[in-house]
Amino acid sequence: MWKWKRNKKQFPKDQQVQKNDSIDALIETLNRSKDFTTDHLTSPTKCVISYIKTMIEPKFLHQSILPALKSHHLKDLEDIKHGIPVDNIKITDELEEIRKRMMQGYIMIQMEESDKEALLIPAITVETRKVSIPEVEFSVVGPKEAFVESLDTNINLLRKRLTLPQLTVHELVIGKLTKTRVAVISIEGIVNEENLNTVIQRLNAIEYDQIIDSSFIAQMIADNSNSPFPQYLDTERPDRVAEVLVEGKVAIVVDGSPHALTCPTTIVEFFSASDDYFLPWHLASAFRLIRLFAVIFSVLSTSLYVAVLTHHHEMVPEDMMATIISSRADIPLPPILEVVVLELTIELLREAGARLPAKVGQTIGIVGGIVIGTAAVEAGLTSNVLLIITALAALASFTTPVYQIGNTIRLIRFPFLLGAQFWGLIGISISMAFFIGHLIRLKSIGRPFFAPLYPLRFRDLKDAFIRLPFNKQSKRPLQTRPDDSTRFNVHRSNEKRDIDD
Repeated sequence: MWKWKRNKKQFPKDQQVQKNDSIDALIETLNRSKDFTTDHLTSPTKCVISYIKTMIEPKFLHQSILPALKSHHLKDLEDIKHGIPVDNIKITDELEEIRKRMMQGYIMIQMEESDKEALLIPAITVETRKVSIPEVEFSVVGPKEAFVESLDTNINLLRKRLTLPQLTVHELVIGKLTKTRVAVISIEGIVNEENLNTVIQRLNAIEYDQIIDSSFIAQMIADNSNSPFPQYLDTERPDRVAEVLVEGKVAIVVDGSPHALTCPTTIVEFFSASDDYFLPWHLASAFRLIRLFAVIFSVLSTSLYVAVLTHHHEMVPEDMMATIISSRADIPLPPILEVVVLELTIELLREAGARLPAKVGQTIGIVGGIVIGTAAVEAGLTSNVLLIITALAALASFTTPVYQIGNTIRLIRFPFLLGAQFWGLIGISISMAFFIGHLIRLKSIGRPFFAPLYPLRFRDLKDAFIRLPFNKQSKRPLQTRPDDSTRFNVHRSNEKRDIDD
């Protein structure tokens, strides 16, 4: 039988990718790419210029570097370094440094092609989009800026909000091949050093060839990678990151990702929106409670329907039972199959709407839902009562302000359905106990994920299920263990002085 054999030249291993042991070998490798260029200048300065065209700024090369080389007779690399009006020029013979800088967008100059020493001139061009409004965490009131794919721009957005010398940025490089820049940001004097060191240690321990987005890191450094619950808060809003930094938390920003990670986090944070802090505390608390009720309804509504109709008929009032019986008179499927078919249909519509272009996706979602729902009821595949319950459950799942926890809610509905089918309300109780036990054991960089409910911390309940006024939140959350737990002087904040006092 014919067998396929791996061609080592066609599929190089990591060690083979790094086998260049001289500048000549490096240039030979780069010459295989169409966008690599090597120019030889002969007059008045004799030198060799090498660069990757797609990584440098052409105007900078032609307006600053080439005129300086063509207008003066420069004898060595030191003369070129002093003759070109550019900062951060470096002369080195370290091959790894040369390889790294050239791939970042530096121009390499040698006096002779065989020289081991080279001059590196920064001419980096970075193509990135402009700062725009948040698309995932949109808010009616408040700031309208969102992170972009540039690490430097994202740090600038944070420093603009926190003009503190104590705002500290630790930069790491992760990924054997991608060499991705990762910034760990905190406020010195507030952040708990143990939390900061834990994050940096876990990032340094990552062994992977590519880091494309912050979601890669969230999965690799999670306390429990098998949990469906996100253990890092993923946000695209710089104002939200600035807010949690002041609370003593740590932020992780990845170059190439428009989202930042914050930790340690709690389950309660995933149900608080940015709008909660821009509205009066009465409204914010009411909306937060509505979200929590919607999540509970989304998880349990269809499971209760299956449990009651399968095992607990006596719990349904007589008037309502008549309505349910009439709606299910011609339905050939048992309640569990009826629910699963509708749940899977909604998930298919949701995935189709998310993967299609925006205008087409909205049309597919609305039209598809109406057409399929009406046809299913008329064909006798499902009851109109269940169709209403399932639609409300799907609608309730969209109230979560954080996208990651919304996906978790979509997933955990199915274990509750299985428990309801086999054991009724007892099965739902077992499933609930299992997930609560899992949340109690879960941690975020070693801190309890189920706080402030477990362990119970009354002080942190001021900004959990409800949000009390700002003058009642004089202490930072206990969960982060901040070095400085006091936000402000509570007695001074309660003094409301007029101008004539």
